[in-house]
Amino acid sequence: MQAWRVHENGEPGEVMRLEEVERPTPGDGQLLLKVRAANINFPDALLCRGEYQVRPPLPFTPGVEICGETEDGRRVIANPALPHGGFAEYVLADEAAVLPAPASLDDAEAAALHIGYQTGWFGLHRRARLQAGETLLVHAAAGGVGSAAVQLGKAAGATVIGVVGGPEKVAVARELGCDVVIDRRTDNVIGVVKEATGGRGADVVYDPVGGDAYTQSTKCVAFEGRIVVVGFAGGTIPAPALNHALVKNYAILGLHWGLYNAKDPAAVAGCHTELTRLAAEGAIKPLISERVPFKDAAAAVQRVADGRSTGRVAVVPERSAR
Repeated sequence: MQAWRVHENGEPGEVMRLEEVERPTPGDGQLLLKVRAANINFPDALLCRGEYQVRPPLPFTPGVEICGETEDGRRVIANPALPHGGFAEYVLADEAAVLPAPASLDDAEAAALHIGYQTGWFGLHRRARLQAGETLLVHAAAGGVGSAAVQLGKAAGATVIGVVGGPEKVAVARELGCDVVIDRRTDNVIGVVKEATGGRGADVVYDPVGGDAYTQSTKCVAFEGRIVVVGFAGGTIPAPALNHALVKNYAILGLHWGLYNAKDPAAVAGCHTELTRLAAEGAIKPLISERVPFKDAAAAVQRVADGRSTGRVAVVPERSAR
């Protein structure tokens, strides 16, 4: 079979190589899945760079999220078991963590429903307890993680303010349903949030960026607001001033979705049931900006790494029997 493999750490476009390899053999509790679509996530770039919290042995195949097909023909979504990641024709996955792919979504959309939407649902509902009528501020609102949070926030009845960078992403955020869109390159983020909320600030902030975005959030979060920290795509991990959180009465909440797989897998399954229902009702639908052929996977991962994509980019393997 064909698989993209990384033999040394570096930028995805430089270190991902397309190779012919043996099909992986399932171990105890594992399933062999034929990949129907593999969604590109920012952690794939971090894996290539050797900067992710999980560091599989070299060589490995990146790709942490797929829609696949079981040997008995079931269509499922899964997180492949590294080092056999999703940018390959076949992967291994833990049988206990495999979930049914929603019938209302195509393969690329189903692949994209998993990590980003699970993270959004747990961040907004389990951690921040977002309520209808509250204001939600989403950083990187046109990206894969942010677009999921925007849709989930609207589905929950919140007013959503999206922060993006550049006119193209402004248009995407508006199409997603943001009530207010802020272009961080030309607008005063703090000023617009304060104006849009009558000076109160955002009740919940969803931050996959870190750095300056987090600093801005602390200056426009409401009394008893909640800042949900879900990642550091901006490259800088902030050091929060806890005295500021004390005097302004806001909460800083961390969200590592992968931990729920180990600590509370029943909650992950329950979340998937809710996401499947929302997808069937049309309340949420993953934004797939590109469906790239298998041969172009490395370049596509690099575009995501460089922040030059919107929504989700999906890699679709060729339907060949190897």
